Amino acid sequence: MKELFSHQSYRVAILGATGAVGAELIALLQSRHFPVAHLKLLSSARSAGQILTFKGEAVPVEAVNEHSFDDVDLVLASAGSSVSKVWADRAIECGAVVVDNSSAYRMDAQVPLVIPEINPEAAATHRGLIAVPNCSTILMNLAVFPLHKVQPVQRIMVATYQSVSGAGARAMEELKTQTQAVLDGKPPEPEIFPHPIAFNLFPHNSTLNAQGYCEEEMKMVQETRKIFNAPDLKITATCVRVPVLRAHSEAVNLEFREPFSVAQAKEILSHAPGIKLVENWQTNHFPMPVEASGQDDVFVGRIRQDMSHPCGLELWLSGDQIRKGAALNAIQIAELLISKNLLKPANPVNSARVEQ
Repeated sequence: MKELFSHQSYRVAILGATGAVGAELIALLQSRHFPVAHLKLLSSARSAGQILTFKGEAVPVEAVNEHSFDDVDLVLASAGSSVSKVWADRAIECGAVVVDNSSAYRMDAQVPLVIPEINPEAAATHRGLIAVPNCSTILMNLAVFPLHKVQPVQRIMVATYQSVSGAGARAMEELKTQTQAVLDGKPPEPEIFPHPIAFNLFPHNSTLNAQGYCEEEMKMVQETRKIFNAPDLKITATCVRVPVLRAHSEAVNLEFREPFSVAQAKEILSHAPGIKLVENWQTNHFPMPVEASGQDDVFVGRIRQDMSHPCGLELWLSGDQIRKGAALNAIQIAELLISKNLLKPANPVNSARVEQ
């Protein structure tokens, strides 16, 4: 859908502009016709000086500093939690609203954690900062929440198949380089990942807790409980890094109190926002990363009765980690703020939003 906004525009800063998510943010601001009065691209000193393009114009990348947010209405942050912790407060002090893609503030009780298709009302409680959930959390929640609204889910068991894009642009290059090395008969040399990723897979290498769950798995558990407003929801996750360039996949098993028919689940998900139902049982064609890459929707399919449990459903999904799992969700939050008059425009002539 083409988004148009009448007689208003915003001074936007992208913090982490040279990364994979930053590049996607720039592209989405343009393709979704976000009303940008002025775009400021920010990065570390190491990346400063690069020239990027927005709407056909060259935009220099600046090193972030204490004055970077003096004239900014909206900050889209995608530079990692340590960077957000340094600069978010400064941006808010300058009057900007920060939409943060990092994990820095997701579990802060004072910071709304928002997926616009699920809990848009949470955005209205912001105090200058809104957090974007983990990519795997977003993809799973988009598929589960429409069913949860009809019959509250009792337990979620999920296994993820996470592409290297989740580790950034350098990780994507590492997969390409290692793949070529293996094909040339050379050993793959890991730099970003602790193990070879070409023709290999391994459990997510984030920090393990005392129970043996890694940080990525706990993000899915804790963030889903917060977004669903269900602090006692039973969730277990196993996160795995696979040699896929872009788009994560997930195998999701859901347990309900009562049986949930496959036909009803398909009907619900076929009309759910942000979801595309992809199923062809005759040809065994279900969601795949190669088809979900670059797409706004999360592809969901292979919805079936869990043969081991009368109240269980299973589904499979693929979704673009960089797009809906990060950049698009952030842009949608900003659009939501505009639609609710919760974002100060640079030229507040008319705050009405028009969709076409």
